[in-house]
Amino acid sequence: MKKIYNLIWIAFSLMGCAQAQDVNSKYANEITVETTQKHLRTLASVDFEGRGTGQKGGRLAAEYIANEFKKYGLTAPVNGSYFQPLQLIHNSFKVKQFSINDRPFLNGKDIFVIGNNENKFFESNEIVFIGYGIDDPKYSDITGLDLNNKIVLLINESEPTDDKGNSWITQKKSPSDWATSRNKKVKEILKHKPKMILAINSQLSQLLEEAGDRATEGRYNLAVDQPAPEKSPMIPVVNITDHAANYILNLARTNLAAVIAKINRSGQPNSFVIPTNFKAEFGTNASPLTDPNILGYLEGTDKKDEIIVIGGHYDHDGKDSKGNIFFGADDNASGTTAVLELARAFSSAKAAGKGPRRSILFITYAAEEKGLLGSKFYTENPIFPLKNTVACINIDMIGRVDDKHLNGNHDYIHAIGSDKLSSELYAINKNENQQHTKLEIDYMYDDPKDKMRLYYRSDHYIFAKKGIPSVFYFSGLHPDYHTPADTYDRIDFPLMVKREKLAFYTAWEIANREQRLIIDSNKE
Repeated sequence: MKKIYNLIWIAFSLMGCAQAQDVNSKYANEITVETTQKHLRTLASVDFEGRGTGQKGGRLAAEYIANEFKKYGLTAPVNGSYFQPLQLIHNSFKVKQFSINDRPFLNGKDIFVIGNNENKFFESNEIVFIGYGIDDPKYSDITGLDLNNKIVLLINESEPTDDKGNSWITQKKSPSDWATSRNKKVKEILKHKPKMILAINSQLSQLLEEAGDRATEGRYNLAVDQPAPEKSPMIPVVNITDHAANYILNLARTNLAAVIAKINRSGQPNSFVIPTNFKAEFGTNASPLTDPNILGYLEGTDKKDEIIVIGGHYDHDGKDSKGNIFFGADDNASGTTAVLELARAFSSAKAAGKGPRRSILFITYAAEEKGLLGSKFYTENPIFPLKNTVACINIDMIGRVDDKHLNGNHDYIHAIGSDKLSSELYAINKNENQQHTKLEIDYMYDDPKDKMRLYYRSDHYIFAKKGIPSVFYFSGLHPDYHTPADTYDRIDFPLMVKREKLAFYTAWEIANREQRLIIDSNKE
């Protein structure tokens, strides 16, 4: 009799599991290529101009997301609004002038100046060239020189070598730390209290060209975190291109190649004064702006006080000063689309009386590209207590195939950080994938020695720092990353839908299981 009872119990249990799987598959299958394309086409459109922080396109994206949340019947949880405004400060370093003999030089093209000082004017009638700027017992460019309150020009890379390529300092082909240490020369020269340092960098032109507007974009801070400008006397360090350096040296009837050759041949310093009319004025300009996180709330049933956060950032690099649009189709219109698709699928389940036991808070974060500012603001100003937040699912770039998998299996996903705090989150994600989506899960970025440190570079990490088990779904880096070529037509939509469904299945299981996720680890 007992055996018969056990068989009946097992049969009913299996039937219950099968029915539960049928329910989650029914709503997962509402996530389709067509619905995914619709959102992504809009978010990565010309009209949305790359969704830049503080730009028109970012505001359009925020309104679009809020309207979609409203269509799905999600509650507006921020005092009746879908918007949680972030008060931001944009700190841009403004170079009002930088001229030598009335010849202007442009920040971000000829020179590169950054800092946090109040606006200040600099003037001098001479520039002192000090060669490599080395002060070493075996070789010194500045012994006996008075650099106090002077504009100092130096070659801020490499060191003098003889005709065999041996360093005059080490007497070997291996360079000394004067060449390999990035800031050693500058730190030593600052001890002499110059007025300003002009550091020649032969790679600066290329670096500035590659960086574009990002080179001089400045920094963004939450208003509450805004540092005060430096009021103490500052000795600025200005990186200059070899083109700008040659203009200065030409005033002394020489050039960069000639002075380097002379020092290298002789192993002796070659310092001299260049009479000129130097003027510069620069400092930090702090501009306030507001961008919102967008929040939509789906109330659960018997475990509604526990919250799962499903999110991804909606901002990207926007439109630059030359009119180039950084569409950000993969980064992160794809993740934003996934949040919308999961919100719609869960809302559909709730409307049919199959809603989740735990509540779900859908968030699209502002200003991730500016330093994870949206997620930072939410966790410091949570709408629901963080102690009740049981998991964070972050979706950031799931629409492409990365360089690693380009010539291999395309059916993969990086699931980053799933085991850092909770072995159960790791197991749930793995099991849901085995049952449903059957993707290859790549854990390479969980390695604490990962040079890219991607676990620390997206919004989930802000939640993980608060002790909330988190997983970051990511398809990897590709050559179009943060370029205008990250466009809608390059998204692999059938593959993206598989990845969306894995996130859905994982969230469904976390939302409906009996116990909240255990926290049994604290991995680096």
